[in-house]
Amino acid sequence: MSIRRLPNSLINRIAAGEVVERPASALKELVENAIDAGASQINIRLEQGGLDLVQVSDNGCGMSREDISLALERHATSKLPDEAIELVTTMGFRGEALPSIASVARMTIESRMAGEDGWSRVIDHGELVHEGPTAIPPGTKVRVEQLFGKVPARRKFLRTARSEYAACTDIVRRLAMARPDIGFTLEHQGRKAIAVQAGETGPERVAALTSRDLRANSVGVDLQREEIHLTGVAGLPTYNRGVADHQFLFVNGRPVKDRLLVGAVRGAYAEMLARDRHPVVALFIDMPPELVDVNVHPAKTEVRFREPAMIRGMIVSGLRKALDEGGFRAVQRPAESALSNWQREPAAPDPQTNIFGGQGRANVAQQPYPSAQMHEGASTFSGFDPREEIAPLMGRAEEAAEPVPDAGRHPLGIARGQVAKTYIVAEAEDGLVIVDQHAAHERLVLERMRKAVEGGTVASQALLMAEVVELDENACDRLEARAAELSDFGLEMERFGPTAMLVRATPAMLGAGDVKELVTDLADELGAFDQALSLKERIDHVASTMACHGSVRAGRVLNVAEMNALLREMEVTPHSGQCNHGRPTWVKLALEDVEKLFGRK
Repeated sequence: MSIRRLPNSLINRIAAGEVVERPASALKELVENAIDAGASQINIRLEQGGLDLVQVSDNGCGMSREDISLALERHATSKLPDEAIELVTTMGFRGEALPSIASVARMTIESRMAGEDGWSRVIDHGELVHEGPTAIPPGTKVRVEQLFGKVPARRKFLRTARSEYAACTDIVRRLAMARPDIGFTLEHQGRKAIAVQAGETGPERVAALTSRDLRANSVGVDLQREEIHLTGVAGLPTYNRGVADHQFLFVNGRPVKDRLLVGAVRGAYAEMLARDRHPVVALFIDMPPELVDVNVHPAKTEVRFREPAMIRGMIVSGLRKALDEGGFRAVQRPAESALSNWQREPAAPDPQTNIFGGQGRANVAQQPYPSAQMHEGASTFSGFDPREEIAPLMGRAEEAAEPVPDAGRHPLGIARGQVAKTYIVAEAEDGLVIVDQHAAHERLVLERMRKAVEGGTVASQALLMAEVVELDENACDRLEARAAELSDFGLEMERFGPTAMLVRATPAMLGAGDVKELVTDLADELGAFDQALSLKERIDHVASTMACHGSVRAGRVLNVAEMNALLREMEVTPHSGQCNHGRPTWVKLALEDVEKLFGRK
């Protein structure tokens, strides 16, 4: 076949395929144009998730009649004042964006510069059908209708209106988060879904576009190194989500989804979160344009840094510093020497000093307990000075006189007490067993739920008062669409307005728990599912999420009978040796190892 030049109509459709994948792609281009035009207010209207209409209005600088005509030509832009393509400071400079969108939709552009008359142009799938004067306030309004209306091969690959709307709101949320100096509104089907005012601070804008709870569960990030400035909001490790789509990353005001940045965030939280939990963060990196290449990806969602190791180090150290200083109440990384202390024999005490040490209070603090003996029948410790500041003990025990069972029947032994309201200490025939009560019970609840779902017998328990859980509209849409399937798990809920769900019953086996947290996590899980799969095909994910919320929490005081009941169920439950996150639920210290710790062997 000989080489030939392609017709302009086909060239435009090829270009459109690069720029316009779905309504959200067109919306992104139009909103970025409005930002670059210097707008202080951007209003967006959608119909059917953008499939029928995407409209963006702004109060920016506007365009003249000649500018409108030129803007609809390929490779024409106002965003590059010279040929220094690597130093672009605008949101983008794709000269083919507007003509490409106009080649696969009906586009109407109305614009007016201050002090001049307005002008309008209508392009229907690449053909000019109308132009003339129009009455419009200073600024620009662009309407995109019937996207891919005359390209059925592309139209049929678009997703449902609900899915397309979710993608559009994500685009608007990220762009609005990047520019708190600009007001944004998003209206869908005549109802306002997003409304934020210009002039908010960065943290205020982030909280307004994510969750009102974030303000009380986050810390600020602020780190400067040379010409690079890192700012943002970092959620506490205890304020986490089930999927990673609550991480908002920006470079020079541009939303990006960059693997280097995502990996740095994961590394910063690595010691504080389970592997299947994800932090909520919004990070903003401001740096000279010559230190970053924004032209790596056609949609400019990825970037390349001149010094990637430095950027990664800044994010990790900045997040950890902020969490240590502002979020110490929620996370404490264990000392690196904690485990090695079990294997070190302390140095012999100086015979010239008494047992409390001869150098004052510093040595007292090193003693885990006061050196005292309990006299028979006495109610106080002899030799204990109440003026000494000894940390309160965190262990507890009650009468547990049952003999140690045979290791063959009960390898986890018999409960003797509880430490730190989190760990069960048991005595086995062949050693000492320590059980993480939350991790263990979470696995037990998961296995019970799996069995119940497979048998179709998950019982629900009606709430005394139905609970309203507020979520964003997209999360409510996902839960509403799967409500019937969720009822098979014992969770009964219904839509309660645009941004809330009404929960009437929860799985009986979960007991009393945090309904809001459970429903929020389930909405996140559903957002991460492949829409082609049914909920029952992803039973492990849903059951695991529910099991986590129904398990005995760390910090709950258990009596000996409850501890033993947990041990006995663990012994007969498959996979009880590891929790749903892959961590061990119990460890055993053999008697021989205990004797080694005390120098007996």
